[in-house]
Amino acid sequence: MTADRKICMIPGPIEFHEDVLAAMGTPATSHVDPNFIPVFGETIEMVRKVVLSKSAQPFIVSGSGTLGWDMMVNLIEQGDEVLLLNTGYFGSHFAICLETYGAKVTQLGAEVGSRPSQEAIKEAVSNTKYKFVCCTHVDTSTGVLSDIKAVAETVKSVSPETLVVVDGVCSVGSEEIRFDEWNLDVVITGSQKGLGVPPGLSIVIASQKALQVAQNRATPVPSYYSNWNKWLPIMQAYEARKPAYFATPAVQLIYALHASLAKITSQPIEVRFQKHREVASQFRQTIKSWGLRQVAQSEECSANGMTAVWLPEGVEVAKLVGGLAGKGVQIAGGILKECATKYFRIGHMGISVMEDERGHIKKVENALANSLQELGYKSA
Repeated sequence: MTADRKICMIPGPIEFHEDVLAAMGTPATSHVDPNFIPVFGETIEMVRKVVLSKSAQPFIVSGSGTLGWDMMVNLIEQGDEVLLLNTGYFGSHFAICLETYGAKVTQLGAEVGSRPSQEAIKEAVSNTKYKFVCCTHVDTSTGVLSDIKAVAETVKSVSPETLVVVDGVCSVGSEEIRFDEWNLDVVITGSQKGLGVPPGLSIVIASQKALQVAQNRATPVPSYYSNWNKWLPIMQAYEARKPAYFATPAVQLIYALHASLAKITSQPIEVRFQKHREVASQFRQTIKSWGLRQVAQSEECSANGMTAVWLPEGVEVAKLVGGLAGKGVQIAGGILKECATKYFRIGHMGISVMEDERGHIKKVENALANSLQELGYKSA
C-alpha cells in the first residue's frame, strides 16, 4: 500500500480483494466470446446462492445500484399503490424514483435511528391494497437494519398478493437474506458494497411471482434499458451457456464479480453472515466504551456492514474525516439532510471483516481513537 493510499472504510465502495482487481484487468474480450459466456452464466447462478434462492431470476446489468430502483418500472403502472417503509435518505429517494413512474407512494416512517413497527405495517396493509411494499434493508444514511423477514411475514399474512421489494444495496453480501424462505419478491443491489466489486453493476433478483406480475401488466413497460422483457432472454441465454445480445455487458466487471462470488460461495454463506454480525457487534461495543452513541437506536435495528455514529460535542465531522484520512483511513460523513454534520459513518464488510489478517478493523479503531483525542475528545 503506497503512502497516499487510504483503506476505504466507508459504507461502500469497500476494499477489493487482489483476485477481484486482477480479474478487472482481464484483457479486452468480446461479450460473446466462448470463454466469457460460461463466466457470465456461473455469475448469475452464484448470485442466487448468495441470497439463498433456487428459482429467483437475477438480472446483472451495467449501471449503478440505483438502476435497480429504476427497474421497478417493470412492476409499476400508473396509479399503483406502493407502501414504502422509510428509514433514511435512501428510502426517501427510492420514493421519488417510484413516483417518477406513476406510483402513488405512501411513506411509513420512524424517528431517526429507528424503523416502522410491525403493528404499523400491518395496519397500513390492512387499510389499503398495495401493489408492493418496499423497504431499505440497510439505509446507508443511518445504519438502520430493517427486519425484512418480519416485514414479509406481516405483509403476506394480510395481503398474499402484495409483492415485497427490498433495497439491498448495502446488505447483500453482509446481511442475512433468505430469499425463498422469507418469501421475498425483489432484492436490489449493486456490486460495490458487500459483494466486494468495483462500482458499475446493478444486480436485481426477482421472484417468479414478480416476473409474472410484470408479464401480466395492462400497459407496456415505459422504459427501454430497464425493461425486463429485454433482459430476461439475455440472462436465460448466458445461464444456458449461449451468447445473446441486447446491450453490451461490462465484461471486466462481470469477471470481477465472478471472482468475488467464487470466494464468497466457497464456504457456507451462514459463516459470512455470522462473521459480519460478530465484527459489527464488537465494533459497536468499542465505540460505546468510548462514550459514543450510534445513530441506530437498538442492537436489533443495527446494521452489520456499517455503523453510523453521533459526533461528540465539539468535534466537527470534516476535521474527524480529515484526521482519519491523514492516518490512512477513509471514512464518511453524514448524509441525512437534517443532521448531516452531526454524525459520521464507517463501513465494515467484505474482506475487511472476513480476513482478520488484513487488520482493517483494528486500524480503523486506532485511527478513530487517535483522531478523536487530537480533536479534544478524551474518552476514546
